[in-house]
Amino acid sequence: MQDYHHDRARALLANATQIVTPEEVQAAVKRVAVQLNTRFNAEKSFPLVLGVMGGAVVFTGNLLPQLDFPLEFDYIHVSRYGDADRGGQIVWKVIPRQDVTGRTIVVVDDILDEGETLAHVKQRLLDMGAAEVIIAVFADKDLKRAKPIKADLIGLTLPNEFVVGFGMDVYNYWRNLPGLWSISQADLSAAEPEPEFPVPDAKKLD
Repeated sequence: MQDYHHDRARALLANATQIVTPEEVQAAVKRVAVQLNTRFNAEKSFPLVLGVMGGAVVFTGNLLPQLDFPLEFDYIHVSRYGDADRGGQIVWKVIPRQDVTGRTIVVVDDILDEGETLAHVKQRLLDMGAAEVIIAVFADKDLKRAKPIKADLIGLTLPNEFVVGFGMDVYNYWRNLPGLWSISQADLSAAEPEPEFPVPDAKKLD
């Protein structure tokens, strides 16, 4: 099984195209950090920063050390069941452990794609009593159509392609890449389905 995943991950990346270098990634993180520092150093505020697991873990880990104002950090975990992009049921696996009433919340996520999950997150936090919810994303995917939410802070804009790296994955592979790579639809379609759990060979059990 491990050999299968190793080979499948390598195959998916073999024909991928790098569209953002590691240096450009770090410049995008710094861009968001500078905007947050400018905002929160100009006022006496103690925002709650919420990382959206698990895609935002890399972005959040790179962003936090560049923030030079007092803050509180926690994470949330939201999953969509059914249609992975739209229409599925949104379930909160982890809600904020702190009371958000009257507070400014900064939601940090890896990418604004269709936007439905982030729109739900923002509205839920406002319904819980947050005074303000700021959406900060590493990347905004240009879908050439309106989304249900706009990010307040954006590191960079991506084309409407399947992108992996810096927290974004394909079949849970390649979140660890320091740059961003575009995978073709043909390679995604060609990826073999995961084999069923192997049945023991009766001859070997004798």
